Amino acid sequence: MKAAKFEYKKTNALVDALSALSTKGGDCKILAGSQSLGPMMNLRLARPDRLIDIRALSALHEVKQEPNYLFVGALVTHANIEDGALPDVTQGMMTHVAAGIAYRAVRNRGTIGGSLVHADPAGDWPTALRALGAYVVIDGPTGPREVKIDAFQLGAFTVSLEENEIVRGVRVPILSNAARWGYHKIFRKPGEFAESIGAYVCDPSSGIARLILSGTDGAPMELVSTANKIAQTNGVDFNFEAARVALTSTGEVFEPFKLRMHAVALHRAVVQAYGA
Repeated sequence: MKAAKFEYKKTNALVDALSALSTKGGDCKILAGSQSLGPMMNLRLARPDRLIDIRALSALHEVKQEPNYLFVGALVTHANIEDGALPDVTQGMMTHVAAGIAYRAVRNRGTIGGSLVHADPAGDWPTALRALGAYVVIDGPTGPREVKIDAFQLGAFTVSLEENEIVRGVRVPILSNAARWGYHKIFRKPGEFAESIGAYVCDPSSGIARLILSGTDGAPMELVSTANKIAQTNGVDFNFEAARVALTSTGEVFEPFKLRMHAVALHRAVVQAYGA
């Protein structure tokens, strides 16, 4: 199928894009990499009245290293990250995650900001950036604001972004050389959406430890107490059974095969982190 009729507007400045979003009249969508919106429009699952093309906005392509963070513009592509075009402040984690997203053709056009806003439960960046403790930088008519990533994604395909706001980028904390991380996806074949994702990040220098599960029916799930125990023991005794018990203790109800799959993803992420 082909997309329904829509109005197209290309913007060259952030202020113009914000102005276009604030214009009343019909459903308006942002066009960036179009790796999710494009197929949805062709299938007529999405039928916006207006598309605002932001691909020429230089502010959203910016990459800037700060003392404790790396700012990554929303229009930076997965391929940019995979190819090492950005400073490696996560000890290789972001490069690893980017290289495992779909296919190279998708990575060439798909953007980190688009992935966050789309908020697919099987998406890589919502999971990885949650594990890294990133902040989302948002621009709107009243000025910029920052949102911690765990408060940004509210559920499946749902984020705390107003209709007249644009994600400018993300601020990613810099990991020390002592940091450990693991990231494991379970999928039927390369390029398909993940059925389960386990992500673990521990940095003794800053005292952070996060264990994240995705591939559920909602936003990424953080297992706080389990992550702290793993960090204290360097992953010793965190086996499949320990992962299964940790998931059961969250109070969430999983089908038996899903529970097993999620436990495997979490266990393998921790194994990767500590090289066991």
